[in-house]
Amino acid sequence: MCSSDLVYTTCPFSDTMRCAFALATLVAVSDASEITPVQKVIEMMNGMMEKGKKEKHDEQVQFAAFKQFCDDTSAEKKQNIQDAADSIEMLKADIQQYATDAQELGKKIQGLRADVACWEGDIKAATKVREIEKADYDATHTDYSESLDALERAIAVLKKQDADRTQAALTQVTQQSRIPDKARATIEAFLAEDDAGPGGLSVSAPEANAYESRSGGIIAMLEKLLDEFIAERTSLEKEEMNSKDAYDMLMQDLKSQLKTDNNDIEISTETKAKKLEAQAKAEGDMGDTSDSMAEDTKYLADLTSTCQEKSSAFESRQQLRAEELEAIEKAIEIVSSGAVSGNADKHLPALVQKKTSFAQLRSVLSNDQAKVVLYLQMRAKELNSRVLDMLATRASEDPFAKVKKMIKDLIVKLLEEANEEATHKGWCDTELGTNEHTRKEKTEAVETLTAEIEELGASIAKGGEDITLLTQQVADLSSAVSEATKLREAEKEKNAETISDAGEAQTAVAQALTVLKEFYAKAAKATALVQQEPPPVFSDEPYQGMGAESGGIVGMLEVIESDFARLQASTKANEATAAKEYKDFMNDSEIDKTSKTSDIEHKEAKKQDEAHSLENKKVDLEGTQKELDAALRYFDKLKPSCVDSGVSYADRVARREAEIDSLKEALKILNGEDLA
Repeated sequence: MCSSDLVYTTCPFSDTMRCAFALATLVAVSDASEITPVQKVIEMMNGMMEKGKKEKHDEQVQFAAFKQFCDDTSAEKKQNIQDAADSIEMLKADIQQYATDAQELGKKIQGLRADVACWEGDIKAATKVREIEKADYDATHTDYSESLDALERAIAVLKKQDADRTQAALTQVTQQSRIPDKARATIEAFLAEDDAGPGGLSVSAPEANAYESRSGGIIAMLEKLLDEFIAERTSLEKEEMNSKDAYDMLMQDLKSQLKTDNNDIEISTETKAKKLEAQAKAEGDMGDTSDSMAEDTKYLADLTSTCQEKSSAFESRQQLRAEELEAIEKAIEIVSSGAVSGNADKHLPALVQKKTSFAQLRSVLSNDQAKVVLYLQMRAKELNSRVLDMLATRASEDPFAKVKKMIKDLIVKLLEEANEEATHKGWCDTELGTNEHTRKEKTEAVETLTAEIEELGASIAKGGEDITLLTQQVADLSSAVSEATKLREAEKEKNAETISDAGEAQTAVAQALTVLKEFYAKAAKATALVQQEPPPVFSDEPYQGMGAESGGIVGMLEVIESDFARLQASTKANEATAAKEYKDFMNDSEIDKTSKTSDIEHKEAKKQDEAHSLENKKVDLEGTQKELDAALRYFDKLKPSCVDSGVSYADRVARREAEIDSLKEALKILNGEDLA
């Protein structure tokens, strides 16, 4: 509601008419109340004092809200920067771990590939050696077989005393590469003697007996060679069998090791790829986090600078406002003192009495006043202005001086009102803009925090599942290691027993072979007396033991010895392989267990960090939601005076300017100036 002090303060545009009416009323009663200029000045300064205090208080409230925003946002950004720094450190550790794991796996793969190349080289070399051995065996075996065949045919011919075929059969024997030089010389001498003379050996009875005597020695020699070749061929076949068995065992071991290493390469390569993939993902996450951290750091720096500038400006403004209020208060004190106000009361009334009465002035200036009334009525009708219409009515009734003063005061009032509304418009624009920005910012923040809370909740749940799975895997690894250790101890004990038994068996077989071989070696050196007619039970060949039986027994014993040696060697090889596999399994299990344990610790720490971050996000969400709600409530308060005001600001300005122009024209009329 307007009062007499509205002459010196502003009113909202919606109350313009009421204020104008109050102004007219104030002018009409000014004489009766005898308000002096000094009193009006004091009233104006008191109004300024109240306005200054209000603006100072409003500015304090506004800055308090701004400072709270600065503090809250700075704390939020600092926390975000710290969280990003912690996340970057964790990601760096993860990246380093992934890189180390990948490097170690690369070294392992390189070593395995070298082993594979070695095994493949050994396979090729062993195969080549075996092929050479087999070719040598086939050639030697063929020679023995051909020699045995020639010997058997020659013996058969000689025993039949077929003189026609004897020479041809013996000649074939001498052509064999395996026949000793001494035996070849003996046969050739026999053949030469057989061919002596122009007609060769006759077939008379005495000569036939001589031939039989000589051929008997040849037959004995050939049968001895036949037995030796049979024994040598048997030994050759046994060596070939042993060589083939050794080659097969070697191939089995090499191929088994090759398969194991290739499987290890495949598994290690896959694991390395996963490590490198995880490293790349962690590096991408670290890049995103670093970018976000940089943005937050820049925003914090800019915000800090802005807040410091605003704080400095606020302190300066508050100081100036305080000094202004102090000055106004001092001025009021001075003007209200007896030196000013008292003297005004004392001396100004006499001056007023000396002035010409309004009645006199009205009679003198009635024509100009009528012009003013007519002009004001016309402009009021054109502008549809109640202010001008009311002023026209008052101008027709009030004294001339009061009309002029009323017009001047009304112009001042309208100018002040225009300035006040412009200030209010600027304030509304600022507040609405700030409020819109706040509402948009807080809405986006609420949506972002909600999404982050949901994401953190899902990540925490996933982390819990991963930890449970890893914990079970660690337990399974521990159980597997324990079971593998038990199996390995049993296997080692069994292999040691087998190796010991095979060694003892080899020793016993070797002793038996030594006894037999020593005997047969001695028996082979034995010679018999040359007898023209040996006893019927004896042949002319010295006794050398049971040739066939001894060869079979010795061969079997040698095979058995070879089997035990092969068993011992294969068991040692298997033991070495098993020991290596167990060692590799234990190392791999330990590495895997350490890795999984580290992953569990990492995920536990990450889960705790995310849980802490989740709680912080929930607190931030609650605070941000409150800020959003406050901004929405403040917008509702702004709407009546800043949004839903009816007539537009431009229309109000135009109408007010037209009214002021009309009042100025009316004032010109009263001052005696002609209207253009």
